[in-house]
Amino acid sequence: MKITLYHNPNCSKSRKTLELLEENGIEPSIVTYLTEPPAAATILRLANLLSLTVAELLRKGEAEVSNAADLPSLDDDAALAGWIQKHPIALQRPIAVDEDGDRAVIGRPPENVLELLQQ
Repeated sequence: MKITLYHNPNCSKSRKTLELLEENGIEPSIVTYLTEPPAAATILRLANLLSLTVAELLRKGEAEVSNAADLPSLDDDAALAGWIQKHPIALQRPIAVDEDGDRAVIGRPPENVLELLQQ
């Protein structure tokens, strides 16, 4: 099983999600998204895999989001994905993607990642 984890090592939920994967014998490919922001197309793919709108991937409590003067319409997935690419702190975290099964979960709570391990 190939798992990609969009990870913030400073986030306790992200660290716990990584720990749960490792405890289950999975060594995920880690994308430290704050330093390696995903492309807008990747953000659109994540939203699709999660069956969410791009707006639902926003961490609306982040000052970067609530104070943004350049935030596009929450109904414009493409523009919003481009905005998140420029402001990766606004992306929900962690996001684990089963690359083989084209499935994804948000690790809030971290135990959500266990859904990917069930076939």
